[in-house]
Amino acid sequence: MANVNYTEDNIRSLDWKEHIRLRPGMYIGKLGDGSAADDGIYILIKEVIDNCIDEYVMGYGKEVEIEVKDGQAMIRDFGRGIPLGKVVDCVSRINTGGKYDSKAFKKSVGLNGVGTKAVNALSDFFKVESFREGKVKIAEFDKGELIKDHKIGKSTEEDGTRVIFKPDPEIFRNYKFRSEFIESQLWNYAYLNAGLKLKFNDKTLVSRNGLLDLLTRRANPEHLRYPIIHLKGEDIEVAMSHGQQYGEQYYSFVNGQNTTQGGTHLNAFREAVVETVRNHFNKKYDPKDVRASIVAAVSVRIEEPVFESQTKTKLGSTDVGPNGPSVRSFIGDFLKRSLDNFLHENPETAKALQKRIIQSERERKEIAGIKTLANQRAKKANLHNKKLRDCRNHLSDSSRSTTEEDRKKSTIFITEGDSASGSITKARDVQSQAVFSLRGKPLNCFGLTKKVVYQNEEFNLLQHALNIEDGLDDLRYNRVVISTDADVDGMHIRLLLLTFFLQFFPDLVREGHLFILETPLFRVRDKNQTFYCYSETEKQEASQKLRGKPEITRFKGLGEISPDEFAGFIGEDIRLEPVYLKEDTDLEEILSYYMGKNTPTRQEFIIDNLKIEKNEIAEEEVADFEEDVAEEALKEAEA
Repeated sequence: MANVNYTEDNIRSLDWKEHIRLRPGMYIGKLGDGSAADDGIYILIKEVIDNCIDEYVMGYGKEVEIEVKDGQAMIRDFGRGIPLGKVVDCVSRINTGGKYDSKAFKKSVGLNGVGTKAVNALSDFFKVESFREGKVKIAEFDKGELIKDHKIGKSTEEDGTRVIFKPDPEIFRNYKFRSEFIESQLWNYAYLNAGLKLKFNDKTLVSRNGLLDLLTRRANPEHLRYPIIHLKGEDIEVAMSHGQQYGEQYYSFVNGQNTTQGGTHLNAFREAVVETVRNHFNKKYDPKDVRASIVAAVSVRIEEPVFESQTKTKLGSTDVGPNGPSVRSFIGDFLKRSLDNFLHENPETAKALQKRIIQSERERKEIAGIKTLANQRAKKANLHNKKLRDCRNHLSDSSRSTTEEDRKKSTIFITEGDSASGSITKARDVQSQAVFSLRGKPLNCFGLTKKVVYQNEEFNLLQHALNIEDGLDDLRYNRVVISTDADVDGMHIRLLLLTFFLQFFPDLVREGHLFILETPLFRVRDKNQTFYCYSETEKQEASQKLRGKPEITRFKGLGEISPDEFAGFIGEDIRLEPVYLKEDTDLEEILSYYMGKNTPTRQEFIIDNLKIEKNEIAEEEVADFEEDVAEEALKEAEA
């Protein structure tokens, strides 16, 4: 082993901004480029808005303005404003803030004094303005460094704070704010703070009925088994029903923070629902049957919450306060009392709830035998060699012993055909990228029961590869990427895979794990330069940059792209389009529209959404597609 000197010169102390910039993941989670809802640029926005919400909760300011454009964000509240003499300290001095005084912020979101400092340090432009009692204090920063400290001046603006920042492109490479992610984030603030008005660009978001509005918007009432049960108590609010979908769907919050990874409060809620329902009907129902198809929202407020990470996505607190009961008993007692009373007072709802439980019980028992045989077939298929080319992060362990860190770094590409899977397999990062190869077009599973997942070999092997049979807790890959050709058949296969995931594993989409791989349609080059173009417009722009007549290659299939070229498209600069469900997306309606019996509409959608000019679509491709559509229509008619 080499002899390495270890002296005082090796010891280094970082100041606050250096540490944040060196280890941003400790403060805002993953960086990302904005293609996922939990990417760092949205955490930056959240950290600033959290301060605005705390002001509102304390009774100051009923409106927050948010404007995001050209890669820059502005957030303005109308609270008390930061005390003018402490403006610079509050955004640039670690462990400084007003939330350490529990009298002022008893049940606040941000308690560690880091939030806006992280935003400041990770922005190449950061400006804070505090308006207070006719005066204003302004400070400007660059990467956390104070570059302009304005003197306190006079102001005619209303009291409050305005923060303007632009994420540093050196840290957030090729980032792009997506308004749908920001809007979803803002709606959560609206639901949890009834009456608060949030102005986002040209929209105004406001809720009057809290979690009842949330569930009404996110779960079409027409597809629920019974009207939403809405219960409110001191420091707790619950809304719940049962729908038609598979799996369990939860929205959980602590002190206004969306805990996307749940935690002790969500675990307590899931346990309490089962226990309350069992006691009410005096039946020992299986917990899986009670919770199957449940859609629910739960919000609690507790003192000094402890989260498992700086991004506050999972609650770790076991008690609701220093002298309060446990989180488990607090939520359990509330549901045992309030939910049980509601079911007694609303016998029709209780009857519909019990009917759904019995149906789930029947379906589970029906699948049990098929499931055992399917699992045996999956083992015989030698999944990890035949269908799945796994990544090294997983090869040494069983699927259930994969570490969380490995999973966060891992990606699986779902391909169709030997040539496409071969190219990606040779080009991938074997440490963190896996490839699953489909054989032919997947089955259109719209309207079918989950039994088909076990009866269809491709679907059964795919769910085993992802390890999602019993939910997402053991999901092996953070990013599941549909990788199909840029032609009619490729778009069709993409829709069939989307149908499979949305029909049976919608949580995979809701939690931001599903993506579409974007690969170049054209290569434009001459002797000196090569451009890879993702659209007709990019192709024309590249052609103009090159002198003379460039060589233009049209990639119709992934297998036509050499592994050496492919490596550049699935590396650090990979282009992924997230599959995102908007708040009011009706899964039943959207699947019926695109994958139901109106197959001509699907054909029109596929052709209209190809990223190539329509006249480039070969006649034989359209003819083949129309033949497939006719076959599907015939099968549907026979069914």
